[in-house]
Amino acid sequence: MTVEIALTLGILGVALLLLVFERLRADLIALLVLLSLTLSGLVTPAEALSGFSNPSVVTVWAMFILGLGLARTGVADWLGRFILQASKQRGEAGLIALIMLLAVLLSAFMNSSAIVAMFLPVISVVARKRQFLPARLLMPLAFGTVLGGSTTLISTMPNILVSNALEEFTGQGFRFFDFALTGLPVSLAGVAFMVLIGRHLLPRRERNLEWPGAEPGKLFGLEERLFVLRLPPGSPLAGKRLAESRLGSALKLNVVSIQRAGLTQTAPSSQTILQQGDELLVLGKSDWLQDLLSGQQLHLDNGKQRAPQEQLKLDVKELVSSQVDLAEVVVPPGSPVIGQSLYQCDFRKKYKANVLAIWRERPVRTNFQDMPLRSGDRILVQASRKHLNGLSASPDFTPGEPNAVAAYELQERLLLLTVPSGSTLEGKTLAQSELADAFGLSVLGIVRNGKTRLMPKAKERLRAGDQLVVEGKLEDVELLQAIQQLEVKEVLTPQLDELESVEIGLVEAVLSPHSRLNGKTLRELKFREKYGLNILAIWHGGRAYRSNLREMRLHHGDSVLLYGDRTRIKLLAEEQDFLILSEELQESPRREKALLSMLIMAAVVLAAGLRLLPIEIAALAGATAMVLTHCLTMEEAQRSIRWPAVFMIAGMLPLGIAMQTSGAAELLGQLVLSEAGAWQVSIFLGALFLFSNLLSQVVPPPVVAVLMSTVALSGALPAHTSLQALLVTIALGSAMPFLSPMGHPANLLVLGPGGYRFSDYTKVGLPLTLLVMLVAVLVVPLVWPP
Repeated sequence: MTVEIALTLGILGVALLLLVFERLRADLIALLVLLSLTLSGLVTPAEALSGFSNPSVVTVWAMFILGLGLARTGVADWLGRFILQASKQRGEAGLIALIMLLAVLLSAFMNSSAIVAMFLPVISVVARKRQFLPARLLMPLAFGTVLGGSTTLISTMPNILVSNALEEFTGQGFRFFDFALTGLPVSLAGVAFMVLIGRHLLPRRERNLEWPGAEPGKLFGLEERLFVLRLPPGSPLAGKRLAESRLGSALKLNVVSIQRAGLTQTAPSSQTILQQGDELLVLGKSDWLQDLLSGQQLHLDNGKQRAPQEQLKLDVKELVSSQVDLAEVVVPPGSPVIGQSLYQCDFRKKYKANVLAIWRERPVRTNFQDMPLRSGDRILVQASRKHLNGLSASPDFTPGEPNAVAAYELQERLLLLTVPSGSTLEGKTLAQSELADAFGLSVLGIVRNGKTRLMPKAKERLRAGDQLVVEGKLEDVELLQAIQQLEVKEVLTPQLDELESVEIGLVEAVLSPHSRLNGKTLRELKFREKYGLNILAIWHGGRAYRSNLREMRLHHGDSVLLYGDRTRIKLLAEEQDFLILSEELQESPRREKALLSMLIMAAVVLAAGLRLLPIEIAALAGATAMVLTHCLTMEEAQRSIRWPAVFMIAGMLPLGIAMQTSGAAELLGQLVLSEAGAWQVSIFLGALFLFSNLLSQVVPPPVVAVLMSTVALSGALPAHTSLQALLVTIALGSAMPFLSPMGHPANLLVLGPGGYRFSDYTKVGLPLTLLVMLVAVLVVPLVWPP
């Protein structure tokens, strides 16, 4: 083994590990691979950048534009109405067959996830009207689009990539409909399986006990968590903005509407002013609310007889001991914490220090947990002397002024609170009390049995009689007491239809597979402030979550229940992060352009199928025509391109070049194919299919197609197998990831709306994968003999 081979295989191994464990984004990994190959001299700069002009890459992004052109001109809308009409005369089996056959047909020419996105609202309506569980229809829809991806040259990225590899090796790639010779039998077998067997394996669990005819609110079980709070006369909350009331952070409540003087204000904004007598319809956990309202949580210590304005003040010296001190640190230019809030960088856990204040032109002593840090920010911290030394020596910070504490005037914000006997805080840990997050009260020490313990740990349990040394505003303590005065009003179960109006809507949305919000919390996103909408519930992992949503991380495939102004929901529908499952709130299609868009797509297929033009030129011409004829705007065309996929392919193609020029591909090819001659062709192709398929469950299918085709074309070809048979088998195996929702964007899109669990995909997908493999190994050698 040469140094070049070892280096190439090393880069390949590291890239695969990063892709499997998802430590970095796939497109970023591809760019790192490209740079590593160039800097190590395994490819020239020209070869490194050749992926961006590769015909397969051009074809991929042009097809994104063509697919959106069909979607935006109402082709899916017309098919949706056809499904609605046809569903009236069909049972479950017939409806599944119809949906899957249409999905197979469309995915021959369009991106699979785009088809699922178009049909999700339609299938949701069909399920509601016919009283079918969505889980019975949505997985067949997704699997139908995946199966249809095996039928034409442009239907999936693996098809495009293996054809490009064949053309570079032999001078001639696959023709447009060559894949249909194997793809159609595979697709029809898959549809037949789902209709006859697979549908009996689909889950019958209900997302809500009242599913038949259920509206979005019932699906998420909102009626179980809706109740009414009343502001009594003289409530300190009167006159405060809803955002200032801390009902969300303190009680984990969503205020759905406010009834005042017989009038109801639905979806109130965060700037709405509360008034005494207001009745708030809220969504949340009643047990947490009852805990808070059932007894006094804390009371202000009045210890010595002092003037009212003095009795609450403590000396800053009480925050210091022989082991704990105060110090100032500065955020220097280039620090990794710049742009992150204290919450996002988990400051206390990472640096073992309490933040007491941030100096930015003036001291900010409360509500700074979510402030993005800037270069030059001065942070006053409390920590052990050991950790203070470590913090000052850290490259993340530089030491501040040695005598800066006095300038922060902390004594004005130090309070002493007592946990009374019978308080619901008794027995809870500091973390569970949520005093800091809910009310902005930072616990800096606990006085217990006459001894002061500074910097108590988050797991420290509170006891009756504990005196808490806290930093905060007196107004925040008064706010806590004001919340305890709220009255829970006994009412009948509210009707969900009363929450909606002409202006206000309640709709379900799905986090798209390409969403930038994956892994982020609503708190980090400042969702309500940014979009002007409430998220009332999140469907994740097979169940609905309706409380403490601010701290939940969103994941691809999650469903959310949106509530707010319909105009704002329509604006959100234009973003790529969410798919709105309501046809009326989606942008109206340009139906007058539907025939034109279909003619453009037909021209692309004809030009490529008859080889009048190379596929990349035909696709590029069609994409341009979509914009010139106003089927799409240029902005829509640009937004339609999945740039991460483009960069991933362009970055990984040079790895194929390096594997060929270094000899790594030949070495792997000999290892893989040397013993293949002794195997029966069906066993060999079956093993190749399974390996490609299993790898595509954890590695993006385009990467699998690039690597496997490079290896297949570099080894000694078995006498009983053709190159075309090898490449078609690789394309089929890498493009059929049925075993998990993570294997394909189409699978992810139906995860939340269908209420599926991961195991549901394996239960249905495993036998389907084995059937597809069986059909493939029987048909491929007949179509592509040696």
